[in-house]
Amino acid sequence: MAITTFGAGCFWGVEAAFRQTQGVTATTVGYLGGTIENPTYQDVCTGSTGHAEVVQVEYDPAQFAYEDLLEVFWKCHDPTTLNRQGPDVGAQYRSAVFFHTPEQEAVALESKEKVQGRFKRPIVTEITPASTFYRAEEYHQQYLERIFQ
Repeated sequence: MAITTFGAGCFWGVEAAFRQTQGVTATTVGYLGGTIENPTYQDVCTGSTGHAEVVQVEYDPAQFAYEDLLEVFWKCHDPTTLNRQGPDVGAQYRSAVFFHTPEQEAVALESKEKVQGRFKRPIVTEITPASTFYRAEEYHQQYLERIFQ
């Protein structure tokens, strides 16, 4: 199994997109990339902690390549809007690939370059090393699946 982490706006919809992807064995929503330890949803919503709402994706590379996960990422949000996805505005909603290995970094950079031609505006997605991941509160986990059951 391997792990990767994506920020693409509100983590509820992003998690749902990855949970429907073959080869993904688990998802966890949380916060990454900020300056305080153990942030809460209320902390992150202030926009002052530097954290992004993210989805940590566990996947089986034998079933689904990292490149294919990036394809899901590029399709599930608008990577050309800075600190905004739909009605959600703030740095916590930024487009980001948090890589866990040098190989993930190289593939993410290559993928970003490759898909740029699909968009009229420049991609603003940050590609940065993963730092400490903080699991979001339990009520955020698989939120959309629970409310639409």
